[in-house]
Amino acid sequence: MAPSFMFEAPSDEEPELSESKDEDNEEAEEEEEGDEAEDRPSKPKPKSQSPWDFTSYSESVAEEHARRGTTSVDFKISKILQQSSAPAQQEETSDSESDKQVDYRSEDEEEENSNARDNKSFFAPAEGASFHANSFMELNLSRPLLRACETLGYTKPTPIQAACIPLALTGRDICGSAITGSGKTAAFALPTLERLLFRPKRVSAIRVLILTPARELAVQVHSMIEKLAQYTDIRCCLIVGGLSLKAQETALRLMPDIVVATPGRMIDHLRNTMSVDLDDLAVLILDEADRLLELGFSAEIHELVRLCPKRRQTMLFSATMTEEVDELVKLSLTRPLRLSADPSAKRPSTLTEEVVRIRRMREVNQEAVLLSLCTKTFTSRVIIFSGTKQAAHRLKILFQLAGLQAAELHGDLTQVQRLDALERFRKQEVDFLIATDVAARGLDIIGVQTVINYACPRDITSYVHRVGRTARAGREGYAVTFVTDNDRSLLKAIAKRVGSKLKSRIVAEQSITKWSQKIEEMEEKVTEVIEEERAERALRKAEMEATKAENMIAHKDEIYARPKRTWFMTEKEKKLVAKEAKASVEKEKGSANAIISAQQAEDLKMKEKRKREREKNLPRKKRRKLEAAREMLEDQSEINEPDGSGKHKKEKEGISLVDLAYRRAKAVKAVKKAVDSGKIVKKSNKSSKQYKQRTQSRTEEMRELFENDMSERRQKSSSNAGRKKPKSSFKSKSRYKRR
Repeated sequence: MAPSFMFEAPSDEEPELSESKDEDNEEAEEEEEGDEAEDRPSKPKPKSQSPWDFTSYSESVAEEHARRGTTSVDFKISKILQQSSAPAQQEETSDSESDKQVDYRSEDEEEENSNARDNKSFFAPAEGASFHANSFMELNLSRPLLRACETLGYTKPTPIQAACIPLALTGRDICGSAITGSGKTAAFALPTLERLLFRPKRVSAIRVLILTPARELAVQVHSMIEKLAQYTDIRCCLIVGGLSLKAQETALRLMPDIVVATPGRMIDHLRNTMSVDLDDLAVLILDEADRLLELGFSAEIHELVRLCPKRRQTMLFSATMTEEVDELVKLSLTRPLRLSADPSAKRPSTLTEEVVRIRRMREVNQEAVLLSLCTKTFTSRVIIFSGTKQAAHRLKILFQLAGLQAAELHGDLTQVQRLDALERFRKQEVDFLIATDVAARGLDIIGVQTVINYACPRDITSYVHRVGRTARAGREGYAVTFVTDNDRSLLKAIAKRVGSKLKSRIVAEQSITKWSQKIEEMEEKVTEVIEEERAERALRKAEMEATKAENMIAHKDEIYARPKRTWFMTEKEKKLVAKEAKASVEKEKGSANAIISAQQAEDLKMKEKRKREREKNLPRKKRRKLEAAREMLEDQSEINEPDGSGKHKKEKEGISLVDLAYRRAKAVKAVKKAVDSGKIVKKSNKSSKQYKQRTQSRTEEMRELFENDMSERRQKSSSNAGRKKPKSSFKSKSRYKRR
């Protein structure tokens, strides 16, 4: 198997390269054929199509702003810059100190230890899989699909495509993993389309469901499938949040052959849209499967798997496939094939990875370091990953005020704005794309030169997916990560993964000081833009509330006649899942802050695994006792959790009988002690005497009954002493009840 691969045909994403190649080919032909070529009519060479097109899925941003009565951030910033007397300009002196790049030296070396996995038997052996093919014709694809591959410029299959397509055509379950940018989308799309060419066409049904964790990735996969199926009669439908719900309902009722969806919106349609089901589903595909199996998506994925037929083909694809067999078993996989293309090369060979150390007292200058790098070293085709939506928005404002063209991509934007940002960056209308982890997985934007991790990723998996946005399909790329003192464990993991190829970049101190002063001067403008946006948001919210009230008055009967939308989880379960997800993120953050070695992390993981296995082997009674104890701890944590005012929630339930008896006995003892000491003088009256006589007579009566009962029992036991006691057939079921 070749260590790396190249797409031989150029893409129209890079018009300069394709034009130059065409010119070279034409010149070569002219030299060979001579003057006879002038007399022949020259045939124009067909230009390869682009598989991605984001603008065709939604209205333009200008139309959306006009409909909503808002203005863009760029408009606000340009207005502020026009009002200011001295706009910020890019000034770089020629004699300024340049950045330095040196080899990274790890502070302490770690030994590599490999632990044997017990889950290998779960996967079927894939000994016959071949990771090499010279052309798509060798993979037994039909002519319409071969023609589509030729139109898109695909001539030679990548290793994951060469291995996956023949096996997927046989209907086998597959877990595929390969490096980022290796063509995994075509690896599952082509065999699926080939199988659909032979479907029963008289009966319309949803036969393929493709699930992705992000909306933009779903749009990209849908665009790719439509381009591959352009010469067939196969219909594809896109179901994601943020786009028109009614249009999606209409498309689903027409029963398309393929549905590309995000999990939440798909469940919403299955529960609340009439005549939509997955009874005839034949193929289930999970793109970026390790993310879909995490806590945030796992409940929705398991619900969708429950709604799918048992007899189906399931395919999972990701650059970082999970090793947890328990999660794969829940997806009802039957002896899946494990296909790992390029297992030895986990990173692209053309990727240059660098780190920028941010020391503890210099963290306030992190924005200045970023602006210094983006104005001097990495000036175009750069994706910057921030940790939060607020940080991404602030960086967008700072870049625009500094005269740098940037777009932002995060969850606070509408779907139209998110797709527009991707399209502008793809067309090189902006040089920088500032994004959160929404853009970290699957997005294939050809020509990205640099990825800057402004906020350090949570773990090595997130790091792999982030830097995988560059150096795709054999192209060169740079990945720069800002590392603080709290991120030392991740830095060790990166150094272990990259080895001696990791570089350390030292940014010039003069440039950092200069940009720190500029950022201080821009703070007032940043605050002004944020305040204007906040006021605009409040006004729009008030307008929406007023419009909602008007609609409720005008169309009250029609609104209340609509069936209520349902969900597969209650509100309490939703909150519990969100709480668990938040706790897991905080736990990851805490473990990232603690400085532990990779070996210690592996030992902790194995310890948890052994603990789970021990609990599985326990008797049922002990297992239930453990579950009951955990439930009691959860209830206590919910009770002791402070509310918004800072006070603890009071118990709504009454106290137990034991506590009540204890309190009464304590009160009687206190009264008796007070009477003995003379603090309380008891009044003697008739009612108390009568009560005393009554209690005494009642006590004597109970004593007599008890003595009679005991004498009868003694007589029975003496008479039955010679007999053997018969075995009772009744068995108490109290042991099956949870206390």
